[in-house]
Amino acid sequence: MLIGILMKEPCRPSRLTELEILYKFDKSIQINTRRFICLGTVTCLCVVLTSLSVNFRIKKLTYRAWLPFDYSSTLLFYLMYAHQLICLIAGGFLNIGCDTLICGLLVHICCQIEILIYRLKNIVSYSNVLRDCVHQHYHIFRLAFIVNAKFRLTIAIQFITSTLVVCFSLYQLSTATTKAKYIEMILYISCMLTEIFFYCWYGNELKIKSHQMIDNIFEIEWLALDENRKKSLMIIMSRAIVPIQITCAYIVPMDLNSFMSILKTSYSTYNLLEKIRV
Repeated sequence: MLIGILMKEPCRPSRLTELEILYKFDKSIQINTRRFICLGTVTCLCVVLTSLSVNFRIKKLTYRAWLPFDYSSTLLFYLMYAHQLICLIAGGFLNIGCDTLICGLLVHICCQIEILIYRLKNIVSYSNVLRDCVHQHYHIFRLAFIVNAKFRLTIAIQFITSTLVVCFSLYQLSTATTKAKYIEMILYISCMLTEIFFYCWYGNELKIKSHQMIDNIFEIEWLALDENRKKSLMIIMSRAIVPIQITCAYIVPMDLNSFMSILKTSYSTYNLLEKIRV
């Protein structure tokens, strides 16, 4: 449904410059996705190699688990050991796919705002541009609302679990006894922080771009327009007064301030765990 909105008029790019804007944002999505995949792959490989070098030789599972049977036999141990590693890799790439999907949709909403600004700058040259701009601005808000509504539970779970994981991983990092375990925890924390940062960064970019539309409208040659066109511009500006804000469960806004708050909360929790241990 979301892709269908982006592929139909008035959201679909119709000029070469608009296609270039779309290509620029698509390229940024691809680059960030590849970087996140590389980070996740390196982290999974580090966990697997560390487990093979330390746990596998002493017949110990990578993660502690309760099983309804005795896995001390060689065959059952191999099966359970492989099961944990496969789940680790599958779960890691599932998270990467989910995160890049949601963030990619946010990037495309930012792309639509950029295309809308370009069309507004050409409002004097083309007679039917303004009508499409009003409809496109409506679809931009609709897209943001649908993304926020459909993925609110996913974003909330990702935020809460990632914050908790960062807190406890920092505590485990301080108790790491080997260099391999230390590197593994550093990479794992980096993945969790990257995941949270992606949501907050693109949510913040969307908020800024949607609010800057008022200034962009003032920069066009609106004095040369007739009264009907000016009223249409006022409709767009009145909508843009309240910026688009992606939230976590309609409570926590996804912006850079929230990311800094998460870092502070994680560090405070880490200090509390350290004091309890002492």
